[in-house]
Amino acid sequence: MSFKLGNGSAMRRWGVSVAAVMAAGLSGPAFADTLRDALAQTYAANPTLTGARAGLRATDEDVAIARAQGLPDVSATAAYNRFVKRSANSFTSPKKSIGGSVTASVPLFEGGFVRNSIRAAKARVEQGRANLQATEGDVFTSAVAAYMDVIRDTAIVDLNAGNVKVLQTNLQASNDRFEVGDLTRTDVAQSEARLSVARSDLQRAQAELDNSRQTYLEVVGKFPDNLEAPPALPGLPALSDDAVDIAVTNNPDLAAARQASRAADYDIGIARAQRMPRISAFGTGDYTDYQGTLAGGAAGVRQVDKTATVGLQAQIPIFQGGEPGARVRQAQARKSQAIEAQTAAERAVIADARVAFSRYQAALGVIDSSQQAVSANELALEGVRAEQGVGTRNVLDVLNAEQELLISRSTLVSAKRDAYVAGFALLAAMGRAQARDLGLDGGSLYDPVANYKRVNSRIWDWDEDKKPKPVATTTLGQPTVSAVPPYTPVATSRK
Repeated sequence: MSFKLGNGSAMRRWGVSVAAVMAAGLSGPAFADTLRDALAQTYAANPTLTGARAGLRATDEDVAIARAQGLPDVSATAAYNRFVKRSANSFTSPKKSIGGSVTASVPLFEGGFVRNSIRAAKARVEQGRANLQATEGDVFTSAVAAYMDVIRDTAIVDLNAGNVKVLQTNLQASNDRFEVGDLTRTDVAQSEARLSVARSDLQRAQAELDNSRQTYLEVVGKFPDNLEAPPALPGLPALSDDAVDIAVTNNPDLAAARQASRAADYDIGIARAQRMPRISAFGTGDYTDYQGTLAGGAAGVRQVDKTATVGLQAQIPIFQGGEPGARVRQAQARKSQAIEAQTAAERAVIADARVAFSRYQAALGVIDSSQQAVSANELALEGVRAEQGVGTRNVLDVLNAEQELLISRSTLVSAKRDAYVAGFALLAAMGRAQARDLGLDGGSLYDPVANYKRVNSRIWDWDEDKKPKPVATTTLGQPTVSAVPPYTPVATSRK
């Protein structure tokens, strides 16, 4: 199951989701940045992702390294010798020589060492691919959380700024009514105190927005620019058990643990091969030129010597001090460790899926309750203001009603953020938060198999890639734009 961010027809098929609820409170005019833009930027230039891809490319090379141990080994030597001190009893010793040799060795039987090394390396490549998918899901979840944090904190700053304006108007009205004797100094002090608290709440909200913007910059690679409301998430499971079933099948962390356990099986075979015979074929060719100095250059003495040797060689271990047995037991213990790690990963995946599902459901419930609270508090504030006008309510009652409305609106905004992030985290736990699932196919997606195919059959010793260069973008040049204005003391309006 996959979904396309920004695909309208697909979104209509999904029906009611948390994003439909969010649109009521967090939407606005068409802005520059969308969630799809943010995820595409993250996919292309997040250093955690680009580093994980480089790590997988390094793992790909382990297969070629393992295979090389079963291929022929050819080497050559060259030498120039000057015999500065020769035996007094030798009448044929040369004064100098130039020579060289070529040796080729072909492994014929390695006791399963090469075969198991290759299989273990391939299993770890599969493990690396699963780890890369898990990293994608984790980074995208962080990007979605950062995106929603900016939207939430922007809305909360706007709510607090609006509250400050309302309380400023209330304070001015209280002062005016105090001048004509309609209110007491206590009423004015209450209005002034509540305004001071509102200003401090606004400053804290602005600082939280700065924090969210910096987190967004760290994850995405650029500052947010008037973020749009996110698109709908795909239909999520109706039951926690359904989420768990999907997660156990698709979660990349669990897939990586399974491949690690599989590789540990082959490691046992590698260890066992250490006590098996090894057979190889070899051939050696030697060439020596004595430069006319052999036997003093006597006539009839050949000054060039050529030899060639071919044969089979068997290396049969008899006693190695118990090292092979220790290595086998060690590999078996690590296999046991891998089995337990797989169980631990399965437990974690199940827990993550259930927790994300619970948080998602709870956030939806909080949204409903908060919407009712906002409606009720709006009605209550309207009534309290009307009652104050006829003298049955005082200033403090109005201030309290305004504060209750602000709290309920802020809670609603936070609940919408929590629901979307929890929904996306549930997708990640189910293994459905990778680039291919998000529909980020406007450009080319990174293909982890392409590099494996590129390097798998390359056996040239002098082969190498280009000099490594940075892929992720730096944020050093991003301008600092703070939501927190420079501090200036606020003059009191008390008379």
